Amino acid sequence: MAVTTGQPIEVHTWSTPNGWKIPIMLEECGLPYRIVPVNIGKGEQMAPDFLAISPNNKIPAIVDPDGPDGRPISVFESGAILQYLGRKTGCLYPADERARVAVDEWLFWQVGGLGPMLGQAHHFRIYAQEKIPYAVERYTEESKRLYGVLDRRLAGRDHLADAYSIADIACLTWVKFHEKQGVALDALPNVRRWRDALLARPAVQRGFSAI
Repeated sequence: MAVTTGQPIEVHTWSTPNGWKIPIMLEECGLPYRIVPVNIGKGEQMAPDFLAISPNNKIPAIVDPDGPDGRPISVFESGAILQYLGRKTGCLYPADERARVAVDEWLFWQVGGLGPMLGQAHHFRIYAQEKIPYAVERYTEESKRLYGVLDRRLAGRDHLADAYSIADIACLTWVKFHEKQGVALDALPNVRRWRDALLARPAVQRGFSAI
């Protein structure tokens, strides 16, 4: 897909780990975009207009006026959006199949495991009205296990795949808040090094500040 210079991409999102992924990606790729806030604390994700572009009532979702063949397209699910933007721009998503498989492995590891488990740890440790010790322990321990997987992967390497990619962005927005998940980075030097390096990137900082 060719990149065109038309209207900005609409990013329907909110200030959550999943919600920050897309502004960061757009900042890295240099694409114009416009934030359309979806206040999930007020239930705005349940509005019919949002449902039309995000059938699961979850942020983020985008509307790209310059979609395939020059026609608008909406995309929901953060992983699908990152892949779409990577294909559209050639940015942070390699065309080589072997390299792309490595990126996809870690992207799907995040959307299928790291994000959901860390999200549950967030919920039961901080937001649940009733503290359930079993749930707190279960999701905190699983979060620690997943951080161990991440630390081992990053041993001797700067990024999850061969180069900085959408997989790194997807994981970073969750790892940034490790303390809320009950995970300390003292024993995870590779995660700490990787996290600090990515958070120092100007595009990442702009993406976090966009919402």
